[in-house]
Amino acid sequence: MAGIYIHIPFCRQRCHYCDFYKTTQTLKKPQFIDALIKEAHLRKGWLGGEKISTIYFGGGTPSLLTADEIKRIIDAIYSNFNVDALPEITLEANPDDLTKSYIKSIKNTQVNRLSIGIQSFQDTQLVKMNRRHNKHQAIESVQQAQNAGFTNISTDLIYGLPQISIKQWEQDLEQMRELNIRHLSAYHLTYEPATQFGKMLQTGKLLPVSEDESIKQFKILIKWAKTNEFEHYEISNFAKSGFYSKHNTSYWQQQKYLGLGPSAHSYNVNSRMWNVSDIDKYLAGIMQNINYHESENLSDIDKYNEYLMTWMRTKWGVNLKKVGEIFGIEKQQELTKAVQPFIDNGNVFLKKNSVILSDKGIFISDLILTELMVLKKP
Repeated sequence: MAGIYIHIPFCRQRCHYCDFYKTTQTLKKPQFIDALIKEAHLRKGWLGGEKISTIYFGGGTPSLLTADEIKRIIDAIYSNFNVDALPEITLEANPDDLTKSYIKSIKNTQVNRLSIGIQSFQDTQLVKMNRRHNKHQAIESVQQAQNAGFTNISTDLIYGLPQISIKQWEQDLEQMRELNIRHLSAYHLTYEPATQFGKMLQTGKLLPVSEDESIKQFKILIKWAKTNEFEHYEISNFAKSGFYSKHNTSYWQQQKYLGLGPSAHSYNVNSRMWNVSDIDKYLAGIMQNINYHESENLSDIDKYNEYLMTWMRTKWGVNLKKVGEIFGIEKQQELTKAVQPFIDNGNVFLKKNSVILSDKGIFISDLILTELMVLKKP
């Protein structure tokens, strides 16, 4: 099984925290869609005939696409790839785009999962982040999607926002419960240098929350998830039983995926490829047969480290027996020895021959991975 990721780079305005590639040149959308469809044809052999089980429209703001444009892209995927009978097809959407008429139109496409970028139910925080929607629109977008028949809905929240209180964070989570959301992706705010928030941090115009406050908010999140029967199946992802993101899970379980669109990445176990992060260079590359991507072959060390990085993020952890089968008994023994101190101090636990991060260990997951990964030789 494999997945296809489609990067829709267009945004009406730039959010102050977002570091993903995007452009406000929405007038280039028709030309972009033509190029995207052509790229699907050009790359149809890259996955080696693997059956496609998931299709994911990410961005950017994919909800700027019309239903007809979405259909054109999905049709191109079906005509060029071997698609599963019932694939998971996700569309990322901004709450203010999800009007009754728009939801009705995309319900008539093959999209069967929505990922709604709410980020916060606090209007002051939404303004600060330069989001286009408000709390009322966020709530209404979920309710209208549910009323239209969408049962598989994910929402995004950000914690660790500047000056957000514990009470406000608890209110955000309670609102999720009231909306009967079945999948939640919750991320700690990261101040990327090139973003507006990053620049405001550097100039002292924003004060980040303390590390202790961040940890407290994350602990509240974990407790809320357990209380409301959400499975914490990946560091930043929580779901009711049966509502995991199949597409993102395929990333963490190292299944093959193809990325279409500017800045999109592809992976086929032995190599990785990434498209240029520039709409004009992407369009020229596709339409004029000019190179528009770079690639690298993965070494044995790369494959081992990526195996650890992806599986260790999940509730399944890293299976020691599989490490031995894939990378050799010596690597299995090295990992078993390296992970023992973290088992002894309770940051990692061993279950059915798999090493798994504990709730305590999640807070220092980067440190643990740094100790476990193999350094490349200079």
